[in-house]
Amino acid sequence: MTSTATPQPSPAGAPPGPPACDETPSWPRHLRRFGYVPAPTAAADARTRLVPPYAQPSPGLWQAVGVPLALGERIARAMAWVGPLLVALVAGALRFWHLGSPKAVIFDETYYAKDAWAVIRQGYEASWPKDVDKLIIKDPTGVALPLDPGYVVHPPVGKWVIGLGEWMFGFTPFGWRFMTALLGTLSVLMLCRIGRRLFRSTFLGCLAGALLAVDGLHLVMSRTALLDLVLMFFVLAAFGALLVDRDRARARLADALPVDDEGRTRPDARIAETLGLGWRPWRLVAGVCLGLAFGTKWNGAVVLAFFGILTVLWDVAARRVAGAGTLYRRMLWDATKAFLATVPVALAVYVLSWTGWILSPDNGKGGYFRDWSAKQGGVWWAPDWLSSLWHYETEVYSFHVGLTSGHTYESNPWSWLVLGRPVSYFYESPAPGTDGCPATEASKCAREVLALGTPLLWWAGCFALLYVLWRWFFRRDWRAGAIACALAAGYLPWFNYQERTIFYFYAVVFVPYLCLAVAMLAGALLGPPGATERRRTVGAVATGVLVLLIIWNFIYFWPIYTGQTLPMDAWRNRMWFDTWV
Repeated sequence: MTSTATPQPSPAGAPPGPPACDETPSWPRHLRRFGYVPAPTAAADARTRLVPPYAQPSPGLWQAVGVPLALGERIARAMAWVGPLLVALVAGALRFWHLGSPKAVIFDETYYAKDAWAVIRQGYEASWPKDVDKLIIKDPTGVALPLDPGYVVHPPVGKWVIGLGEWMFGFTPFGWRFMTALLGTLSVLMLCRIGRRLFRSTFLGCLAGALLAVDGLHLVMSRTALLDLVLMFFVLAAFGALLVDRDRARARLADALPVDDEGRTRPDARIAETLGLGWRPWRLVAGVCLGLAFGTKWNGAVVLAFFGILTVLWDVAARRVAGAGTLYRRMLWDATKAFLATVPVALAVYVLSWTGWILSPDNGKGGYFRDWSAKQGGVWWAPDWLSSLWHYETEVYSFHVGLTSGHTYESNPWSWLVLGRPVSYFYESPAPGTDGCPATEASKCAREVLALGTPLLWWAGCFALLYVLWRWFFRRDWRAGAIACALAAGYLPWFNYQERTIFYFYAVVFVPYLCLAVAMLAGALLGPPGATERRRTVGAVATGVLVLLIIWNFIYFWPIYTGQTLPMDAWRNRMWFDTWV
């Protein structure tokens, strides 16, 4: 007799169990030795499968702490926002603490801080003289904005964002770092809410956000005026928007299905195959966010392709749960609507991001290459600004694919997950008695800002990634698939450019999904519903030890994330590998 009962999903993502009667083909039976589980039967309540409930604290918990059940339920509902806000508050404190230090133009701030200042004041980048950085730090009001346009190789959105902070707080280190610190803080808040929606657990959502808050790479990038943190923010926002769209589409589908005499929602093939899922504004939001990501760095376009496929597959899975059989025509229609809601919107946002450049003069006194069409004649079917912009884009593409000049801190993407070669953004050697170096020191001290992920978090993330891939392939867990897809979108494309000069800090784009993977692994350690008290206790201890070790590791490396002065021996103790120097 085949069981039709489907267990409730746990925060850790416990999948439905296999049927008691095995009528599956031989290959799934062979895969079961690795944990493969067949799809749940259609007889299960369709609403529960389409719209899984959120995990709630056990009534026994409220009894143990002496809180009335009704009050406990209100607390649980409030924690859906209070918990993420508290985590974000801690993250913000870490990111804004002495944000103007080091008082210097560090690493690639030499490009983006100045480009942002030009963009916010005249709409396009300028060509700055050499050695102007020291003058900016000494007296920014005394540095005039150059008149000549500058050749840049990244779209303007990230510079508009950085420039907004400079517009509010001036052409200073605090000013050009303000917006990345703000977006870094907001990304922690978003990840808490995204993790809660993904896992149906406030605890696991807040855990994912807390892990992001104590990741060293995310912290350093939040305190530096580079484009990659801005890119990460818009990609994460798009991922969250698509998650909201998924939930709303599945709820609409569940509402349309029939309910039997026992109150269970039943699958219906006709409804599942024909029902339109209505107006989907969150897809448009995702399109706007992906356009802003594309307008920050071009690899945002790759994320657009990955996420577009992901949202279509989510619709296919929802219709199958609702009872659909053949879905080829419906899938084509759903894919067309998803394309129209994201790709044209993203492209429109990308073009609009160039407005300052487009509106600049085309007589040689505007943006770089703005006068190209006027000089070369352009093409008859396109306005002059579009011809010039297309030429600019082709030149930038040639630059990116041909960038092979060596750099001290370049690294191969194979080494990123294990932190093979972090990037030093700033380094000084204060003499004893100066700049925080104790006068008792026999030699100079070290002061560094090192873009390095929290090692224990990243190394745990390697195991978590294997667990996520296992869950996706053998347990067919959509959440694991979503995490893997988002991580792959930010990571795998770089393997196409292993000869190009690339850097580890590009990995900040997929750090949030690494944290989601570790949170998912933690949920598995905590145990599924119905686990014994002993199992829960062991899981809670293991999870607690892992999280505390990650936090300790972050605190240990805090001085080299924030440019604190250390005695040379203390600095060397933190250089665990030769490749970190």
